[in-house]
Amino acid sequence: MRIVAGRHRGRHLQTPEGLAVRPTADRTREAMFNILERGKLPWPAARAEAANPLIDARVLDAFAGTGALGLEAVSRGAAQVTFMENQAAAVAACRDNIQALGEQSRCEIVPYDVLRPPRAAIPCDVVLMDPPYGQGLAAPAIAALRDTGWIVPGALLVIELMATEDFAVPDGFTTVDARKYGKARLVFLHAEA
Repeated sequence: MRIVAGRHRGRHLQTPEGLAVRPTADRTREAMFNILERGKLPWPAARAEAANPLIDARVLDAFAGTGALGLEAVSRGAAQVTFMENQAAAVAACRDNIQALGEQSRCEIVPYDVLRPPRAAIPCDVVLMDPPYGQGLAAPAIAALRDTGWIVPGALLVIELMATEDFAVPDGFTTVDARKYGKARLVFLHAEA
């Protein structure tokens, strides 16, 4: 697994053997970020006019695992990334990957269950979410993050699901794009203001 683009392009990320984490494939991650950077998505007003709206964005990587999504965002210019993960082995791998890239000043790990998050100090412009496949965790996680202040009005959310997995969009969110990549499906949501 490697960083696809940006200032850390080509750098490899650690994924411990036997870890019960399914990192997003490089191809899917590349497609996700290309859509975020170049797609015609409804970014929050503060980001909408930027050539690359990820520049200086606050990002939440929920179900972070080894941190691949959030570290890709940092590599592409995000100002701050919070990684939310509660599995100890994944938290350790995420911490090691942050340190290997020298991004401790832009990254914070919040070792909580995404379904029971702490109250956010500052809401995020972008939420990247890769819950375990087939467990129906995406919708309740989005609701929990919204209710604890992690999602700024107008934020963009990207959820990776199994291509065949059912997903009901929670109230207050609108689907703005959805695409399949092999066994994965990316759903882009806009948080209504």
